[in-house]
Amino acid sequence: MDYKEDIKRWRLILGKDTQDTFSSMNSEAISSLSEEDWLMDRALDAIYNPTGKFMGEAALGAGRGPSNPQISKWLGDVRDLFDKELVKIIQTDAMDRCGLKQLIFEPEILEQVEPDISLASTIMLLKDQIPKHSKESVRAFIKKIVEEINKLLESDIKRAVRAALNKRQHSPIPSASALDFKRTIQRGIKNYNKELKKIIPEHYYFFERASTNPSSKFTVILDIDQSGSMGESVIYSSVMACILASMAALKTRIVAFDTNIVDLTEKSDDPVDLLYGFQLGGGTDINKSITYCMNYIENPKKTIFFLISDLMEGGNRGGMLRHLQEMKDSGVIVVCLLAISGDGQPYYDTQMAGKISSMGISCFACNPEKLPLLLERVLKGLDLNSFQEEFKKK
Repeated sequence: MDYKEDIKRWRLILGKDTQDTFSSMNSEAISSLSEEDWLMDRALDAIYNPTGKFMGEAALGAGRGPSNPQISKWLGDVRDLFDKELVKIIQTDAMDRCGLKQLIFEPEILEQVEPDISLASTIMLLKDQIPKHSKESVRAFIKKIVEEINKLLESDIKRAVRAALNKRQHSPIPSASALDFKRTIQRGIKNYNKELKKIIPEHYYFFERASTNPSSKFTVILDIDQSGSMGESVIYSSVMACILASMAALKTRIVAFDTNIVDLTEKSDDPVDLLYGFQLGGGTDINKSITYCMNYIENPKKTIFFLISDLMEGGNRGGMLRHLQEMKDSGVIVVCLLAISGDGQPYYDTQMAGKISSMGISCFACNPEKLPLLLERVLKGLDLNSFQEEFKKK
C-alpha cells in the first residue's frame, strides 16, 4: 500500500476533525477521496465524532417528524456502504452512543434496520414501551429475526430428533417403511445363500415409530431464565422450543422465570407470540422454577430437562442444587445451557456452574448452530462429556 493510500485510510478512520492535519501532509491524497469515501465519512462521523451530534439536534427528539427521513437515509447509506456484520456493529454503536434507541420504534426506521439478534433482544427488553402505532412494525421486525434462526435450526433439529427417537427402539409390528435394514442384514449375514446370491434372514427387525406410540414419547422441559441478561439466549430458546413443540414425537413444556413463573407452553404455536410472552428483566429464582417444572415429570427415564440460565441465583442456592440432583438421580436427563451475552461469549456464575458440573450434570454454553447435534446426543442417551469439553476449549 502506498503512502497516499495510507493517508486516505487514516483520514477516514480518524474523522473530519483531522482534515486540516492530513491535508497539510498530502493534500493530493485527501483530494482523491471518492464520492463513496465521502459518503462513508459522513455516515461514520454521525456517530463517532465526539464533538458532533447524531444527524443534528432534531434526531435526538424521539417522534419529531423531520428526524425520521434523516435517520432512514443514514441507515440506508450504512447498509449500502458496509458488509452485514459491520452494519450490525454500527447500528449497535448508534444506539449506545447517540440515543437512536429513542427512535427505534418508529415504523420507517425499523424498515431500514438490518435484522440483528442483539437489537431484537433490546427491543424485547423495551417492548412494554412500544407505542401503539409501531406494534405491527416491531412484530414484523422480530418475525424476520425468528425466521432467520428458524432457517438455521429447524431442519437439523427435526432430523436430529427423528434420528434419535423414531429409530431408538425396535418393534415387532412389521412395516416396510420402518424396516431396519442395517440390523436385519447384520444379523442375517450368516444365512447368505450362495446359489441365490441373497441373504435369507431368519428374523426381520423394524423400528418403533415414536410419533404413533404415546408411551414412547419423551417429555422435553425447557426452563428458561428471563432475567435482563438473557436476551439472546431467550430468543434462540423460543425458536428451539417452538420447533420441538411442533413434533408429535415429543411432549414439550416451556416455562419462563425470574422471581415469578410463567408457563408459556400454550404459546408454542408461534415463536413470535412465545417471545412476546417473556418479560425480560427482574430478579432470578431458579429453585422456585425447578420445583414447578418437577410437576411435569411423569416418567423420569423419558424426560429431558434443559435449564437455560446464567445461574445468577437469587433464591435458595442449596435447594436449587438439591432439586437438580434429585432429578438426575431419578433418571431425568438434566442439561444446563449457560447464557450467551451480546458479543457471543458465555455469561454465567462460574462458581455455580462448577458445582452443577461436579454433580455429573452437563453444564456449558452451546453455540446455537450446535443445538441440533446436542439434542441428538441427548435423545440417544450418549455421553455429553466430549461435547462439553469441545465447548470448554472454545
